[in-house]
Amino acid sequence: MKKLMLGNEAAARGLYEAGCAVVSSYPGTPSTEITEFAVKYDGINCEWAPNEKVAMETAFGASLAGRRAACAMKHVGLNVAADPLFTMSYTGVNAGLVVFVADDPSMHSSQNEQDSRNYAIAAKVPMLEPSDSSEARDFVREAFAMSERFDTPVLYRICTRTAHSQSIVDTAEPEVPEPVPYRKQPQKYVMMPGYARLKHPVVEKRTESLREFAETSPLNRVEGTSDELGIITSGICYQYVREIFDESEARILKLGILNPLPDRIILDFAASVKRLVVIEELDGIIEKHCRSLGLCPDGRNLFPACYEYSQQLIARCLGRRLPDAAEPKQVPARPPVMCPGCPHRGLFYTLARNKVTVLGDIGCYTLGAQKPLEAVDSVLCMGASVSGLHGFNKADPSNSGKTVAVIGDSTFMHSGMTGLCNIAYNGTNSTVIILDNSITGMTGHQQNPTTGYDIKGDPATKIDLEQLCRALGIGRVRVVDPYDLAACDRAVKEELAADEASVIISRRPCVLLKYVKTAPPLAVCADKCRGCRRCMGLGCPALSFRDGRAVIDATLCTGCGVCSQLCAFGAIQKQAEVQK
Repeated sequence: MKKLMLGNEAAARGLYEAGCAVVSSYPGTPSTEITEFAVKYDGINCEWAPNEKVAMETAFGASLAGRRAACAMKHVGLNVAADPLFTMSYTGVNAGLVVFVADDPSMHSSQNEQDSRNYAIAAKVPMLEPSDSSEARDFVREAFAMSERFDTPVLYRICTRTAHSQSIVDTAEPEVPEPVPYRKQPQKYVMMPGYARLKHPVVEKRTESLREFAETSPLNRVEGTSDELGIITSGICYQYVREIFDESEARILKLGILNPLPDRIILDFAASVKRLVVIEELDGIIEKHCRSLGLCPDGRNLFPACYEYSQQLIARCLGRRLPDAAEPKQVPARPPVMCPGCPHRGLFYTLARNKVTVLGDIGCYTLGAQKPLEAVDSVLCMGASVSGLHGFNKADPSNSGKTVAVIGDSTFMHSGMTGLCNIAYNGTNSTVIILDNSITGMTGHQQNPTTGYDIKGDPATKIDLEQLCRALGIGRVRVVDPYDLAACDRAVKEELAADEASVIISRRPCVLLKYVKTAPPLAVCADKCRGCRRCMGLGCPALSFRDGRAVIDATLCTGCGVCSQLCAFGAIQKQAEVQK
């Protein structure tokens, strides 16, 4: 049956058809939908894990028990999961194990650009990369087969454009393999030094076997008839190349196996063309391999090392002109902003007003760094706000009365807890603010251990943040409603003045959650508005300024009332009162 599918949706279909039994992931754009689509299939036990390391270890446990398993994460999530990945390369697997990693060239929703092919090389595990939705489905089955044949976890790389674009997929019925019996094998799975030393030569031998496999695998293929121009490429860049050149204009070596790269195929391909070009986003890994074989392809001398490619960019770099219709139209920039009624806005306004230094974290609340709030001073990685605050105050204790960490509820469960434990254990007078909006908001409303629901929306254990913080050694824990500016101001001032570590939980659910009922929109009484623009300091998209007066867009306003608390003239009121 043929269906139009997103790349992530097709990857989930591949999991279903390959008989995958367990999927454990942490949401991270552009990987999130793989697990969200997988959970719709009966027979796949899916879950959101607290972080990527836990997800990968869960998948390993399922593989150890003899069931095919997978985990999914974005590129920076693989940093978190690198510890188990490198050692799983030594232990190998029992049943097949596939690790999805989604790279984000151009950083559409990420704090860095990172090429996950480097992990495959460093961990010495195979890596596959599809170039469209059809391959996204097919490569999952190939990945499981390789995992079991070569006794290794397999990295499956997908990028933003492949993950979120659509193409036709020819679906099939699932083929569920028989479970692999578990056998006690300490020399295989217990990686203490004596056994680990024995496994390293096994990994090196496996790499050579995989390299030989790559020489004949249909996942690496040659297309086109030209003997003038030869292009080596992979992933989404392959699609761009195909849109620029027809078969008579360029010969293409399309690599589906990115690690290990084949030698003979590349050398034979290079010998068949007069000019060799490597087209790959981010790091020049294929080009470097070509040069190690004594070849001199064009690559980084023509193409940039930053950001994602496009048909237009590749054509320009190769001196070709595309038809005018293929040139992209200029789209006005629309920077992301916190939503109208966002519960984080009032808290950030309070911090900015009090001139507090804010160490921020990863989440939609990172937007608090933007004008007009400009309330966030640093953002590094998941959980770094809490650990960083401890170091900031350790280096200069006078900072403790004017500096806080801000972290979301999901991110706190991901990797903020250990930082808070460090604050309590190693003793800094630090104030941590947990923005509890009752959901993992940054990736599109996924459940987490603090929400009380699992990935399917069924009731689950709900972690009590107040009790957890106290159990980690924090004596001062208080909850505040971020819509109440006076309460926020009082809480921030009092906790910063305290002589011990403290936690403020800013609690109000995300305004976009389906069960959240918003209040009627507010309006501005033009006769009372003095044009002071104080309300504009919130940066709410529902507020604008026209003809010297504030204006509220009733189609956007959620009636949160935060702006009305700022108006000294009582100009912001309920619509019914303004209309009297």
